[in-house]
Amino acid sequence: MADTTVRIDGNTLRLPGGVAVRFIRTLRLPETGTHPLPPGLGEFPVRRVADYADRVPEAWRARGGVMLPVYLREAMWLSFAGTSEPAALQVGVGKVCAVSGRPWSDRPARGPQNYVVLPRQPWLDGINSGTGTVRQFVAVPLGLGATVEGQVTGEEVWGGVQLQSFALTDRALARWREEERRRQVPPAPAPPGGYGAAMPAAFGSPAAGGYGAPAAGGYGAAMPMAAPAATGAAPPAPGAAPAAPASAPRAAAAMGLGVGGSMRQEVYQDDRPLSDWSRQPAGRVFVHLVTPPEWRRITGEAAPPSPVDRAAYTRAGLPWFDYYDEEAQDVAPTDALRSVKPVGDWLGDDHEPWQPPTPGQTQQLKDAPGKPVEDGDW
Repeated sequence: MADTTVRIDGNTLRLPGGVAVRFIRTLRLPETGTHPLPPGLGEFPVRRVADYADRVPEAWRARGGVMLPVYLREAMWLSFAGTSEPAALQVGVGKVCAVSGRPWSDRPARGPQNYVVLPRQPWLDGINSGTGTVRQFVAVPLGLGATVEGQVTGEEVWGGVQLQSFALTDRALARWREEERRRQVPPAPAPPGGYGAAMPAAFGSPAAGGYGAPAAGGYGAAMPMAAPAATGAAPPAPGAAPAAPASAPRAAAAMGLGVGGSMRQEVYQDDRPLSDWSRQPAGRVFVHLVTPPEWRRITGEAAPPSPVDRAAYTRAGLPWFDYYDEEAQDVAPTDALRSVKPVGDWLGDDHEPWQPPTPGQTQQLKDAPGKPVEDGDW
């Protein structure tokens, strides 16, 4: 029987079949206009729900999976770098497919396509809501109707993010491996910028602030930080004792994903027959989104500080990005996702100053250790 175990490797989720997913902190885009890809500002910390079973709500224990801390209105994107073999990955936001806008499904589908193709799709920054564009993932509380889930289904039950991977069938995988073997004879290093390969130093090194790499000296380096969001907790003083364990699990503020600004990013069409994919998932995981105060109460850890503000980042001359693959085609958006409104319609205008990047700041890219993550009922 195939191994369906999901594990955490650092802050990377490793699903069976070589699928690697990281959740990346980023700058929140204005909700008007279309923008280049924002930078990566470090990874969200990820922890297993099972390790804090006595402190999390019962519903979280039932769903299993992992959790990560987000501020109100904080933006994120998903990185799939490091994925080794072809896979179909479903991404759900409150159990609404971020690609098709359809309800969560137990198998890959077409018409519309309900998954991204790895490793061809290196990142996903938001829902597929426009031709050649996506709308940025932005964290909001459940109960306002601002989430994608609330707007598409009319109710907010699940929240969080759901991931489910499908491997190639044995026959299709054997064919792919043979094609790869022939392609690599004689052996040669992968070309810079190839699918799943590390970015060239000019783009991908931490010093250069490459897409997916933290800016200004690498992840963990000191950066100018905005004031914490109104709902966030101030980070503890150095040497402060971790929060004491809760005496009993309690209800926690539930968070989901709404949408923010639009950016230029394609969601690529699958060029394989649907029959090449297994009809059974290789692995799946539920990702709970936790407010910073709840994260500290549950884990005893301080959440990362609120991200650097956009104007300071742009004034510093740090890069934004554009990514284009001339050999791939975009998946057309569906009406369900095209009509999703940005979170500002619920939370009010974004008064953070916006300073657009200069043309020279936008860089063109390209033409499992750990304990098993427990799955649950969702």
